[in-house]
Amino acid sequence: MKILLIHNYYQQPGGEDVVFEQEGRLLQQHGHEVITYQRSNHELEQMSALKRLARLKQAVSAKDSKRDVRQLLHKHKPDLVHVHNTFMMISTSVYEECCEMRVPVIQTLQNYRLLCPAAFFYRDGHVCEECTNHGLVRSVLHGCYRDSRASTAAVALMLNRQRVGRRRNNEVSGYLVATEFARTKFINGGLPAAKIHVKPNFVDNDPGERGGVGNYALFAGRLSPEKGVLTLLAGWSQLGTPVPLMIVGDGPLRSQLEAEVAKRNLPQVTFRGRLNISETRAAMKQAAFLMLPSLWYEGFPMVIAESLACGTPVLGSRLGATEELIDDGRTGLHFTAGDASDLARKVEWAWSHRSEIAAMGHEARREYETLYTPEKNYSQLMDIYEWLLSECAHSTAPIVC
Repeated sequence: MKILLIHNYYQQPGGEDVVFEQEGRLLQQHGHEVITYQRSNHELEQMSALKRLARLKQAVSAKDSKRDVRQLLHKHKPDLVHVHNTFMMISTSVYEECCEMRVPVIQTLQNYRLLCPAAFFYRDGHVCEECTNHGLVRSVLHGCYRDSRASTAAVALMLNRQRVGRRRNNEVSGYLVATEFARTKFINGGLPAAKIHVKPNFVDNDPGERGGVGNYALFAGRLSPEKGVLTLLAGWSQLGTPVPLMIVGDGPLRSQLEAEVAKRNLPQVTFRGRLNISETRAAMKQAAFLMLPSLWYEGFPMVIAESLACGTPVLGSRLGATEELIDDGRTGLHFTAGDASDLARKVEWAWSHRSEIAAMGHEARREYETLYTPEKNYSQLMDIYEWLLSECAHSTAPIVC
């Protein structure tokens, strides 16, 4: 099979980039011909403020990306196009080129950009779904995208034009989401249920199951407000028993968190900074459990799949996809998002029930072997691709562009 993969990198590296790269390698390893079209929002750094705003307005139709994709389609004649992200340098106008050549398109939805200009259903420290319930104008009033009403208005206009386009055309044949939770959200937001397929992310290069129970708790992720790290420290200050906590990662809250640790007198909390993948997985294998205190709807945190692969249970927020991915009492524990006291209670229990945590670790590893290996993911991806090609081959509906 010949597949054209399309991806727009954000300025801040993240899980979406990992998924794009892993799936590309996976397809190549199984003998498929993979062509890639990639751009990056780092291109914006070379533009003036006026040109950046103009580029934002072109997020619906970028002529340079349309031209590039048109050339790739004519040159390689792929069987299908798999789009991971188009915001903002590529734009959704590349679908028009695929439509013109009658090449089926499937789009991965790793965040909620189609429904929310800020992409994450998160505002002012809490989950926000006002745009789904009351319309995109709410995002403009709040300045949800980059704290700018003008920029948010441009993104909202883009999303509105996409919605009109989806109703009028048949440019995207299917969508991929990583969880049932996300599928429900997109159905509620107006996408056709029959087109949305659930395929989780996977862990490349199996780290292997840990050998012991571990001797500290671990947080690994971006140090930003939505990740709930301030709640994590508030919970740690309520523990009756000192539990070592290692914080891996960096971000805008780093200095504030370090000040908070000093203020609360938490010498058992240490900061390791940003580690590479192998170093992070090594830290997971030495941890008793992983902490995921997110305050927002996570898409599919790779850190969960990686922790399960290491046989390390996860203590996470009872919220969105995190609640779905952690089987409470079997592969980890749930606590109420934003509730430091509930978090502390679950940590106390986990630290004092080491045999139960060890059993959860074994179940975590079984979960990985069942759901998140490359082999399982490849099989699921092929099923979806074959469905897509079959649907398009047997469809009698005209493609209107």
